[in-house]
Amino acid sequence: MTDVLAVRQDVTLTPDPRRVVVKLFVPGEDAAVVRTRAGALIERVAGLDDEETGRLLRDTLDRFGARHRDLAATFQHHYDLVRHRAARAPDLSPTSRLLVGAYFSHEYAVEAAALCNPSMVAHPDQSRLSAGQLRVAVSLRQIGEGHLSSIGFASAVLGPGHQLTVTDRSGPLVVGQLTGVRHRRDLLVAGLAEKDCDNEVTATVLDALPDRYDEATFERVLGDLPPDLLSRSTGLDTLEHLRRTNAGSYATAFPAETALHERVLWPATPAESNGMEDARFVRFTDGSDPVYRATYTAYDGRRVATRALVSPDLRHFEMTPMRGPGARNKGVALFPRTVGGRHLALCRADGETIGLTTLNADNRWQHPVPLHAPRDSWELIQVGNCGSPIETEAGWLVLTHGVGPMRRYAIGALLLDLHRPDWVVAHLPGVLLAPEQSDRDGYVPNVVYSCGGLVHDGELWLPYGASDARVGFATVPMAALLAAMVDARRD
Repeated sequence: MTDVLAVRQDVTLTPDPRRVVVKLFVPGEDAAVVRTRAGALIERVAGLDDEETGRLLRDTLDRFGARHRDLAATFQHHYDLVRHRAARAPDLSPTSRLLVGAYFSHEYAVEAAALCNPSMVAHPDQSRLSAGQLRVAVSLRQIGEGHLSSIGFASAVLGPGHQLTVTDRSGPLVVGQLTGVRHRRDLLVAGLAEKDCDNEVTATVLDALPDRYDEATFERVLGDLPPDLLSRSTGLDTLEHLRRTNAGSYATAFPAETALHERVLWPATPAESNGMEDARFVRFTDGSDPVYRATYTAYDGRRVATRALVSPDLRHFEMTPMRGPGARNKGVALFPRTVGGRHLALCRADGETIGLTTLNADNRWQHPVPLHAPRDSWELIQVGNCGSPIETEAGWLVLTHGVGPMRRYAIGALLLDLHRPDWVVAHLPGVLLAPEQSDRDGYVPNVVYSCGGLVHDGELWLPYGASDARVGFATVPMAALLAAMVDARRD
């Protein structure tokens, strides 16, 4: 069935070690040291004479400047972050400060280790296209040194027919800059409920906060707490928990002149400190202007947590935690619109079964209704989704992944009732896409995996990661796929 239905395209994306960002580097932070080395380094830089300082800075900017946007501004920013360690900070010249910033900087190759797990949505810009073409945005999980994941992008044009053209991905990368976020009180309530944190301090804070608030308002409310509450045995711990829960939401943005493929969503909270993984993007339309939504996995080195993002244009992003039993574990995928007035998502809360979860009035994803458990030989270890459901006249098409012997990942398909998505009406017998000899070797062998495709001109376009070594693309005629599916009621 795979040979008949899924047609692999010749175009592939491979990890490019030249795609680098500049990160803060503080000597000694990567080792168990009892004293900082920052102050001593700044003193050594400050001891250089003016001629050598200028020469070193010019040489550094000449060597690295073409690979980054406004590298001098980054050096200034990194100096500002460490200048409290400089005993003679007021005496440093502007050139010396930039050079200090250079010594506290390093390049990080965001996809030097792996590139995988793409999702595909219609691009915000559909200009300058011919008949039968669609410009798409492809999200990518990019993995660098230390298995640290971030979210990157590529642009491509589909059609006419099976033509696929990926836009050149060269150019300096830009990490999104944090911007002011309007926090949501209901998400704070849900986060506190998740940890069963309900006492007089939290009740007082929640009563004082408006439905939407900024960071200054939040800190003012905390500062106005009565001393009698803070002196209770749980007072300080509750304050810490409130701040940590509130910090789960943030916003980031990119300069308007940056191209989509130059933008990098980089971990920005402690919960994401070891990576942002497997973004599942969907273009959400529900009677208003379309917006982009996505879910992704935040990893702090020990625990995983599900996060959501929303963006009107793939330039401005707002990230928030997802709460409730339906949002536990990995692999949450949002529906592209409400169904019966309800926000729905696919999930795998138990680690092995595809389920359907509903968002309640308190912004908590409810206990899921099981849809599909491991049943066939190629999926006996676990099953999950390969992105958001795709709406068709026949029902909601759900691309699935299953794990079989030797931890081999393959892709299948289900069909859910259009009006009652908790009903599985059909499934594809066997697999739609499985690792072939050419794509079974890589960073994680024997895997094909997708975080979401789309339908264009009667074809299912499916981007997929091949063994975490590269990203490929496959097409499947929708008519043939639906015709090959078996009525679930006959099982």
